[in-house]
Amino acid sequence: MVTLIDTQTQRAARHPEKQKRPDSVVMRKPEWIRVRAPGGEVYEQTRAIVKENRLVTVCEEAGCPNIGECWSKKHATMMIMGDICTRACSFCNVKTGKPNALDLEEPANVAKAVATMGLEHVVITSVDRDDLDDGGAAHFVATINAIRAATPNTTIEILTPDFLRKAGAAEAVIDAKPDVFNHNMETVPRLYLSIRPGARYYASLRLLERVKERDPTQFTKSGLMVGLGETKEEVMQVMDDMRSAGVDFLTIGQYLQPTRKHAPVDRFVTPQEFEAYETIALSKGFLIVSATPLTRSSHHAGEDFARLKAARDARQDHMGS
Repeated sequence: MVTLIDTQTQRAARHPEKQKRPDSVVMRKPEWIRVRAPGGEVYEQTRAIVKENRLVTVCEEAGCPNIGECWSKKHATMMIMGDICTRACSFCNVKTGKPNALDLEEPANVAKAVATMGLEHVVITSVDRDDLDDGGAAHFVATINAIRAATPNTTIEILTPDFLRKAGAAEAVIDAKPDVFNHNMETVPRLYLSIRPGARYYASLRLLERVKERDPTQFTKSGLMVGLGETKEEVMQVMDDMRSAGVDFLTIGQYLQPTRKHAPVDRFVTPQEFEAYETIALSKGFLIVSATPLTRSSHHAGEDFARLKAARDARQDHMGS
């Protein structure tokens, strides 16, 4: 489960920009959202590898509810470029502030960890680095290249920032040829100003479209959170926008409030509603869809990549017949 940060000192250190916000009520989670506390031998082994290589994981920083399951399978999503984000999205538990200088050894350390863990598929994400001229694009490229050199058979999925106003940055990352290029839209356009104020809906949509324009062979992926006050019709419109941009894979999961200073949960969407979203999204042409309360961008990423390839092959065979 997401752990609430209750002391004023901890909240101030992690989210100084949110301290003037009034506390909101944290809703009790329904039965279908509760997960077991992390632990076990393989979990501890994964944790040790992460610490030994001085790596940051979004699993820890974002308080992911699936950390116990994923780390027990030696799955971890690496978060490069530090643990301090230059943006202050109201849903996110990653620290906000002035980031530290890039660790030039990080790409090699990530590649070493991937090799040590024997990963067939790895997910690399990052904080937003608006302070860098390229938004951190070159660091993504260096990390991709390091993994390719260390473990050539590992498939690479990246979950990137929007590279807003960073000319040429997205193109550099696309040209590094990750197997999956993921950028999350997060929510519906109406809620961007309150939920994702540093981003722009159509800039994020255009980023996904540019991937397909520049390299049609790359899979594209994007995700939405629900339970923030969006309507079903708004979610369906975002699906249509994503399909117009050529997005292959859609993930939809329940928003969970990290602390009392974050955006409140409007409601808990039922498993039946998630099933309906999956059915609708598949009918709109996505290759695959993952829509459950605990779905997160990198949850089951390796298995989903295999499904993604199989779905594309099946569609191409159908079109060719």
